[in-house]
Amino acid sequence: MKQRLDATFKRANVVGPDLELQADFARYLCVLVSGYIEKAVVAFVLEHARQRGGPTLQRFVELRTKRFTNAKASRVQELLGSFDPNWQQDLEKFLVEERKAAVDSIVSLRNVIAHGGSVGLTYSRIREYYEHAQRVVDRVGDLCVPGADGA
Repeated sequence: MKQRLDATFKRANVVGPDLELQADFARYLCVLVSGYIEKAVVAFVLEHARQRGGPTLQRFVELRTKRFTNAKASRVQELLGSFDPNWQQDLEKFLVEERKAAVDSIVSLRNVIAHGGSVGLTYSRIREYYEHAQRVVDRVGDLCVPGADGA
């Protein structure tokens, strides 16, 4: 997932000076990044269930996370807290202002974009948000599946 998203950012980076086209790519990337956060978090908790539990636990986690959307920082913390309260506390400490704001902004902007609203999002801003969000995804991976190489 991360490799495909990184490749998309790379392609968007060479769009050129057309500001409207850059804004279009930024909106598209925002939607992709939001989906990436959701899917990566779910993948990590599913992998944790696979490694630590039997088929019934895996099935439960799969059903519980099947519709995990709008992955704002608080929702990710809540999900991790349902596995281990220490994970929730760890993530809460890790989510300093920039990281929390980036994840929450990505989800909020995605919702506006998906419902046809207008947003003032630039390529550089979504790139910055993505870098912060990737750190959060990596942290979730470290908590759920220590030693994993990322989503």
